[in-house]
Amino acid sequence: MMEVLPSPDHVVAISISGTLTADNYDKVIETVEAKLEKHDHIGVMVDLMGFDDITLKAGMKDARYAFSKMWELRRFPREAVITDKQWIKTMVQFTSPLLPFVEVKVFEPGEREEAIAWAAEIREPVWSA
Repeated sequence: MMEVLPSPDHVVAISISGTLTADNYDKVIETVEAKLEKHDHIGVMVDLMGFDDITLKAGMKDARYAFSKMWELRRFPREAVITDKQWIKTMVQFTSPLLPFVEVKVFEPGEREEAIAWAAEIREPVWSA
């Protein structure tokens, strides 16, 4: 299940719980694209406290969408992740250095407001036109 959370207009804030399905992932894409239509740069906050799994179809959509945005990473300067799961923290730690122009930070349970505020602190990148 995916839920869009209240946040500043230039931030995508979502909570994912249970098993993320392809239909749920379509809503994630729709939410991100709507923000990108209105803003050159957006912050992202994903609360994964209730996340358990992702279906194969949703995982494939995630990979395709991530690949399609590879040349637009500068548009996502800050991404906050809320989790208490060590495997997610390790994955973020491993993949963060592979994402040029993106600062990723893990927040602990109960720090949702702080995570959204941090993601909202977007500074215009030096490399933007």
